Amino acid sequence: MAVALRGATFCCGARYRCALIGSLNPCILPFQHVSSRSIASKLFVGGLSFYTSEDTLTEAFSKFGQVVEAKIVMDRVSDRPKGFGFVTFASEDDAQNALERMNGKVLNGRVIFVDIAKAKPTSYAFPISRGPPDPPSSK
Repeated sequence: MAVALRGATFCCGARYRCALIGSLNPCILPFQHVSSRSIASKLFVGGLSFYTSEDTLTEAFSKFGQVVEAKIVMDRVSDRPKGFGFVTFASEDDAQNALERMNGKVLNGRVIFVDIAKAKPTSYAFPISRGPPDPPSSK
């Protein structure tokens, strides 16, 4: 449902002008478009050398299609790479091609392992407190 307000069209009454009016889902705002990509177009890359940079990762995987983002996961304490990262492609076909052709290949002197990224689990760090248990009922 699009709403017209003083000549500007807004999706679902949102305060931001939607640049995607006319697309399959006009309620996605531009900053949400990249994050709404299918998990199948995001690859997990393990076994990375500590000397591999995000630019190196982008360069290695861009042979197989348009790389939207390449991210290397860093250790918070030591501020060094943890040895794995993620590469997001513009299409699922490019991601599948890169998975098949880069899995088991050598990058910066280390054999890398490529797989489709899995969604983050939605668990909390602490259990949800529900109070003390009910006392047993005596009948």
